Amino acid sequence: MWRVRPSTIGGSASVPGDKSIAHRALMLAGLARGTSVIQNLPSGEDVRSTASCMGRLGVVLDLQSGSARLDSAGELRAPEQELNAGNSGTTMRLLAGMLAGQTFSSRLTGDASLRRRPMGRVVDPLRQMGALIATRDGCAPLDIAGSNLHGITYTLPVASAQVKSAVLLAGLFATGTTTVIEIVPARDHTERMLTALGLNVRRHGMSVQVERGTPPNGFELTVPGDISSAAFLLAAAAVTDGAVSLDSIGLNPTRTAILSVLERMGASVTAAIEREETGEPRGSIAVSGRIERPICLCAEDVPGLVDELPLIALLATQVAGESVIEGAAELRVKEADRIAAVTQELQVLGADIEERPDGWRIHGKRPLRGRKVQSHGDHRLAMMLAVAGACAQGETTIEGAEAADVSFPGFASVFASLGAAIDED
Repeated sequence: MWRVRPSTIGGSASVPGDKSIAHRALMLAGLARGTSVIQNLPSGEDVRSTASCMGRLGVVLDLQSGSARLDSAGELRAPEQELNAGNSGTTMRLLAGMLAGQTFSSRLTGDASLRRRPMGRVVDPLRQMGALIATRDGCAPLDIAGSNLHGITYTLPVASAQVKSAVLLAGLFATGTTTVIEIVPARDHTERMLTALGLNVRRHGMSVQVERGTPPNGFELTVPGDISSAAFLLAAAAVTDGAVSLDSIGLNPTRTAILSVLERMGASVTAAIEREETGEPRGSIAVSGRIERPICLCAEDVPGLVDELPLIALLATQVAGESVIEGAAELRVKEADRIAAVTQELQVLGADIEERPDGWRIHGKRPLRGRKVQSHGDHRLAMMLAVAGACAQGETTIEGAEAADVSFPGFASVFASLGAAIDED
């Protein structure tokens, strides 16, 4: 449980490594031949789930605080136990792609929340490639029988980096060419990393192609700071008239839309790319000033902001005028139904927010008043509510705040270091 009181957020801090990049680095290190070393590995539960699965697939892992050393023969081995992805949809969906073309069978499962999340959108294209996958009414556990895959051309019906990545990873074990066509660009970490490791990946406009290739050699990678985690600190500065600066943050252009949103809403934002590693740009971000304008976001905006939308909904409650966020129906099948949960908890705090099938209509500016709220077991809701508590009157009590450990262990301590009046019980 967290207790948060009104605060002005300012200063410098570090955030955990980007878990999207960390998942992919651990998986590709498992496919590589030789030793790989990954630094600044986030310690959140999702990444630990991926590491555990790779260990059960025959990869020798030495996990230290903030780093991992992996030794692999360049091929995976049949697991003796089922592979538990915990609460991580990324782990389950990407591993489904990697495992579909293996010579052995495996079972992918997860916690109760993950087993309720739909897996059809990733299973369908893998089956088109020849994968043999059984589900439980379209959900996990996934029973995957090793099979011979063939390349396909697949147009994503909705923007999804997880589905795109699963198909591309399956394509590494398929005959012919595997092509994924996007309607709206989604995160491109997988193709960037595959390209950096020397695999045969080509990008043509809105399509990505991959072909079967030999395993890459072991590699070294320092994971940049996670901009989706950084967003909570940056937004907290912008909603409390503070100033926050962060270094060594991933600045992949498919992930930086939150900076544009903060700027459009009136905050002062600067970002500078300082270097690139394994295809990923990284650098520094600074945000200051106070947001003051409403925002309208549509379906085309969602892929670049999917993790930050609950936070943006909060910000919209604190500016005069009407904000609309739509085209985000996929938020209903995250760790929680984020559309319903955000609406419920912000209304408890006094916000004028209306739930819609695919987003929210928000009328600002309504002062928030501290109350008891719930995280719904969702890490991003827990942190969003902490930001809400910093700009609300009185004390806000957040039950289930430990959910934040999924992506940002130690969030409360970092938030406190920036001036937040936050206590942990």
